[in-house]
Amino acid sequence: MSQFETRLAELGVTLPDAPAPAANYVPWIRTGNLVFVSGQVSMENGTLITGKLGDGLSVEEGATAAKVCAINLLAQVKAACEGDLDRLQRVVKLTGFVNSTPDFGDQPKVVNGASDFLVEALGDAGRHTRSAVSAASLPFGSAVEIEGIFEIQ
Repeated sequence: MSQFETRLAELGVTLPDAPAPAANYVPWIRTGNLVFVSGQVSMENGTLITGKLGDGLSVEEGATAAKVCAINLLAQVKAACEGDLDRLQRVVKLTGFVNSTPDFGDQPKVVNGASDFLVEALGDAGRHTRSAVSAASLPFGSAVEIEGIFEIQ
């Protein structure tokens, strides 16, 4: 088991199989030592976390959905690394999309669910740049979708 997966296990997290794309795109592309991972929605154990922040979903529920997105991102990175997550050098950038009402302004607090988890799980390799933006809607009614750029060896 890799160092990162050992840490994930300590946190009670097992990476799922990398989710297959839902349309005509690839889940990740490697160029040089960077892996660009397509947006991962808040799906856990085959069940979507759906809803709109500012209309029924709390910031805490949104942060949980963002954490689920981060776990799915790591599953894709593991696939890109041919099963060896220890090839991950660092998280470079996340872009988080939050399904939210026009007056909701706590998108950064929601995406913190992913950022905080990645730092807890990966240490300094999990520190990254980030954007957190509002979306009027997301695929399948998902509460959060996050894409990422990762450096690997």
